[in-house]
Amino acid sequence: MNHLKILVNLTRINKPIGFMLLFWPCSWGLAYANKFLKNDSLFIYYIILFFLGSVLMRSAGCIFNDIIDKDFDKKVKRTKLRPIASGKISVTNSMFYVVLFCFLAFLILIQFNFLTIILGMSSMILAFAYPFMKRITYWPQLFLGLTFNWGLIMGWSAMNNGISHEILILYMSAIFWTLGYDTIYGAQDMSDDEIIGLKSTAIKFKKNIKLFVSISYFLTVISMIYLFRNYIGLNIFSILLSFFIFTLFYQCVKFNERKSETCLKMFKLNNFSGFFLFLSILSISY
Repeated sequence: MNHLKILVNLTRINKPIGFMLLFWPCSWGLAYANKFLKNDSLFIYYIILFFLGSVLMRSAGCIFNDIIDKDFDKKVKRTKLRPIASGKISVTNSMFYVVLFCFLAFLILIQFNFLTIILGMSSMILAFAYPFMKRITYWPQLFLGLTFNWGLIMGWSAMNNGISHEILILYMSAIFWTLGYDTIYGAQDMSDDEIIGLKSTAIKFKKNIKLFVSISYFLTVISMIYLFRNYIGLNIFSILLSFFIFTLFYQCVKFNERKSETCLKMFKLNNFSGFFLFLSILSISY
């Protein structure tokens, strides 16, 4: 039972916001593709597969990140009790779980077409490079945006066996979304990160952090309005899209970089953002 508790803490499976933020872009790509394909049974099947894949890859990513950051995590109040940093599990045993979860995710990946398999395999490069970004650039959040939203393109390609300029616009919009919410998340650790020499957009823009997040979210909204301009009107799509936009606006107004609990609450609100956008895109399929 104790080992199970360690595994839960290691994968952060008890904190679903992580894998949901990985899953929502996948669902957007699938829902948008299904507007053109109109294959509901395949859409539902793929939604389930992408959800399971998101949980597995997020778990593997958390463990690998903790292995790489174990010496830094010991020095940060929020992370010093994580299983690897606190010595509750060895690096060797942790790597076993990384390999196991990646293998299980691969079994899911091979259920898709060849293009999606190639895209999925290439995403591994992004996923395992991410933990090193905070050491070399103030823009690890941008790299996370590239990584976390890759499933959006995969969702589209799984349904359509191709890539279009439309899905690339949605991908770009999602990157700005991640850039905003992960800057809010990074604000929790600004003081500790500065002391130990880690970098983030929160630190880079700490004097104008609200402005930076607001600009990131503005670019998200503008990109989506451009992409979905033909669907905007007095309809369910526009109502749900407005809910999505409101959650971003609310975050910009409410989050306070000097109060970590507020940053965490606003960060977690993005689960609803992702959900509203999923419903919005889904509504144009019917």
